[in-house]
Amino acid sequence: MTDVLIVGAGPTGLVLACDLARRGVAVRIVDRSPAPPRTSRAKGPNPRSLEILDDLGVVDEVLAAGSAPLPMLKYRGRLPVAETDPWAGSAPAPHAPYDRGWLVAQWRLEEILRERLAGYGVRVELGREVVGLARDAAGAGDGGRVTVAFAEGPADRARYVIGCDGAHSSVRKLLGIGFTGTTDEDQVMVCGDVDLADGVLDRGRWHQWFDTDGAVMLCPIPGTRTGWWFQAAPERDGRGRPLAPSADGFRRLLARHTALSGSHLVRAGLLSTYRVDVRLADRFRAGRVLLAGDAAHVHAVAGGLGMNTGIQDAFNLGWKLHLVLAGHAGAELLDTYEEERLPVAARTLDLTSERLRATLEAIRRPGGGLDTAITPDTSGLGAGYRWSSLAVHRPDAPATGAAAPSPGPPPAPRPGDRAPDAPCREAATGARTRLHRVLAGPGTTVLGFGPGSAAVLREAAAAYGEAGVRVCRVYGAHEDRSGAEPGAVVDDEGHAARAYGTAAFGATGRGAVVLVRPDHHVGVHAPAHEAHLVREYLRRLYGAGPAGGMVDAVSSG
Repeated sequence: MTDVLIVGAGPTGLVLACDLARRGVAVRIVDRSPAPPRTSRAKGPNPRSLEILDDLGVVDEVLAAGSAPLPMLKYRGRLPVAETDPWAGSAPAPHAPYDRGWLVAQWRLEEILRERLAGYGVRVELGREVVGLARDAAGAGDGGRVTVAFAEGPADRARYVIGCDGAHSSVRKLLGIGFTGTTDEDQVMVCGDVDLADGVLDRGRWHQWFDTDGAVMLCPIPGTRTGWWFQAAPERDGRGRPLAPSADGFRRLLARHTALSGSHLVRAGLLSTYRVDVRLADRFRAGRVLLAGDAAHVHAVAGGLGMNTGIQDAFNLGWKLHLVLAGHAGAELLDTYEEERLPVAARTLDLTSERLRATLEAIRRPGGGLDTAITPDTSGLGAGYRWSSLAVHRPDAPATGAAAPSPGPPPAPRPGDRAPDAPCREAATGARTRLHRVLAGPGTTVLGFGPGSAAVLREAAAAYGEAGVRVCRVYGAHEDRSGAEPGAVVDDEGHAARAYGTAAFGATGRGAVVLVRPDHHVGVHAPAHEAHLVREYLRRLYGAGPAGGMVDAVSSG
């Protein structure tokens, strides 16, 4: 029996499939392509997506397959006029170990994710085009199923169907969900993967030629000797209409704007035309069918947020599907997916449109380039859900607003914010580790700071440990840890206490508790004596729990 059928095997669908498969969910993933696509689109994950790939256990393979982002060399009239490194001066921080995105071909990232998925016994089913959806009258009740019809082969019935099938999503169209927005026919770019003659261009730079009558951009593809990502303003016919991309057209563009001969381009493939689409699905959920990634939102390419927003959709949805399928949470938990991700997508549309406008303005002047599109907002680290019904705010803490990305240490996270990382040590062995390693995996985690948190952690473990809830006592450097619990860590340099702002509760002498959701967002941040907030939160996600829930005595310490 299929629990979840994922339609579309790009990065969004593959991340969701990996997340569900590791939780033991019976998942299928289908794609209408007859073979794994080798697309020339996204150039790699941003810092927040790298954290997600780290959690899924594939970040080392991704880093090995790619390269750090490159300095940008800008030209005018075929001559270099400026070089910019948008990441100069940045470095990993205790709260954020990935300070920049990573260049990796999308097809290579997909290969890595397919390999990880195969390790769970799940393989992408190619050549499977979805042509029909029929929902049971039972709707979202326990007996509900969705019947999925394919162009060829037998139909399947799944408890949930997730459309990750791109901007032209068949799933979205079959549901009749509107895709509101605009397409700018004037903003057109031709793209492809090309091979240049070896040695004709420095592969340590992202080369960008911006002239008054057009542009060419060439970025080396990591893992290749002569491969480059090619992007350019298109050739146009006598009526001003853009011409379709072709190898000969790319050669003419190369000769027109660069100091290279067109003959230096020896191969061009994966040719495509990109138009600026800014669209948002009217809703992300229709009963047992949900949308993620480009099926739910598309926007300007500026800032490189397309693939990344889809990956982050998937990471938000996976754990919620699992808790509903496992019978812990009611189906209404899935409503929080749209509640949280639709506003993030809407903000991303606004952000990328503004960054595109700024970039187009910048390249009118010699020395302007794609670095204009890169801001702290495009890292993904500041995206959060403070408005969500899953963010439990105490009366003395404001509930609205969004976390402001900053190059320096952030303020203590509020419920809904991304949970910061912090270097620490394993209490049992003294080995170096990080809080994100503690949070990694499919479970909810309750962190306890200070002696007063011990009772809360014990009760949470006893009541919900069998359901996958983990607890972790975070000891200060000078605390007695002779009786440290398994899994405890030592905040030997104070980074965790600073990142989580637990000193604010020091006056009570009773410590603090931080509940972190499986997608590394804070659900509860409270003094330990307000443990009822943790109890109520866990009850919402896990019901009474295998051990009957946390007892009221917890709130009295």
